[in-house]
Amino acid sequence: MARYRVVPDRSKIWADARSSLHPISLETTGLEGFLEMTIVDGHLDTNAPVSGNVELDASLLKTGNGLYDRELERKLEMRKYPRVRGRVISVKALDSGATYRVQGELSLRGQTSAVQGDVRMRIVDATTVEFQGEQTIDIRNFGLEPPKFLMLKVYPDVKVRGLVIAQLEN
Repeated sequence: MARYRVVPDRSKIWADARSSLHPISLETTGLEGFLEMTIVDGHLDTNAPVSGNVELDASLLKTGNGLYDRELERKLEMRKYPRVRGRVISVKALDSGATYRVQGELSLRGQTSAVQGDVRMRIVDATTVEFQGEQTIDIRNFGLEPPKFLMLKVYPDVKVRGLVIAQLEN
């Protein structure tokens, strides 16, 4: 099994929420963590143990709109819970070995919820792998009620997309 370190400045998270007036989006780099896995002939060996942990500084979650960002900071209680964390529990190959079903846990605002999603893996070079995936999460699973501002209502389903670039550790 090899250990791969997530490259924070190349890995990205996007989140898209809907509101009664317009979409709300954010994009950030800064994802940190590691993946432990075995790659054989360009494919993830799901018969071998696979694990991983990723984290993001919650203060990096910004929409660019001051009102939304203050409400996001308040709702996520960023001072009390400064990190968003994810943990890989299991991985299963779905097709010829390029797409995998990942089951894990996501911790947000001090609450952990099971999550599942499909990711695509690509070998970038001899020491670098790339994973891409998306999942829609219901923020109520983390004890969060969608914000309301006067006539603006935010819906609870948030589409989260991720790009993880990881490099083999020496």
